[in-house]
Amino acid sequence: MTLNETYEKEFSIPVRLINVPKNVIITNDLPGSIRITAKDKGFVLLTYIYGQTRRPLTVDFNTYANESGHGKVPTNDLFKQITSLLNGSTKLTSIKPDIIDFYFNQGYSKRVPVRLSGKIVPEKMYYLARTKFWPDSVTIYATRHLLDSIKEMYTEPIYRSSLSDTTIIRAPLRKVKGVKCVPYIIKIGLYPDIFTEESIDVPIVGINMPDGQILRTFPSKVSVTFTTGVSVFRQIRPENFSVIVDYKEIADHPSDKCNIYLRTMPHGVNKVRLSIKQVDYLIEQE
Repeated sequence: MTLNETYEKEFSIPVRLINVPKNVIITNDLPGSIRITAKDKGFVLLTYIYGQTRRPLTVDFNTYANESGHGKVPTNDLFKQITSLLNGSTKLTSIKPDIIDFYFNQGYSKRVPVRLSGKIVPEKMYYLARTKFWPDSVTIYATRHLLDSIKEMYTEPIYRSSLSDTTIIRAPLRKVKGVKCVPYIIKIGLYPDIFTEESIDVPIVGINMPDGQILRTFPSKVSVTFTTGVSVFRQIRPENFSVIVDYKEIADHPSDKCNIYLRTMPHGVNKVRLSIKQVDYLIEQE
């Protein structure tokens, strides 16, 4: 008697895309199933849940694909196809999603670099010294127009706070409609380091000197102070910096002292400053 009553029940039907040509790549994730709500006698609904509607709903590529690289199965077609799988007494009341669409191309692809999206906040007195990706670039498949517009692929937003140790995580890449990404999940290495303030003595060098003349400064070296990570500091040498005196400035503005300038510095240092800005000098003939 209970099964003879009328009920409304939601259940899923598998979806399959068929007749896809061998040279075609589907560039978006189709739903593996759709949820439908049907109304009928209890014993009819039981047959759907446990038996006959386990047959997949098939979407024929050739029927719905168009030249722009996009195919769409409209709501009316879905209702017709699903109704054909149901008993004549069953009333179909809803479908989720009510439209199925897919994107494809004929194998167009390119490699693009991976970028981190989100916010990484190191522990106090730490900073994020390095970020590494495995792989550092991925292959994307899409229409030519989409490929031309995409320069990099970003991860889904990642948030970490109080980071003080090396951390390796797996992260999916942000989905872009109509784009297939291979691989879709990558590994990311986050390498925090301790901030330290250090100093190093760097020779002062004259530039634009006339032939046969030598610049001597007093002192001959200047202390360069900077902040960096402990691991980075171990690799820094005086020759990584360049402190100069420009002879043209001396010639244009003669004075007892000359200005010194920091011309180059290594990657990974911050808040760089010279202990002095002017020095005594002497120009000698060779």
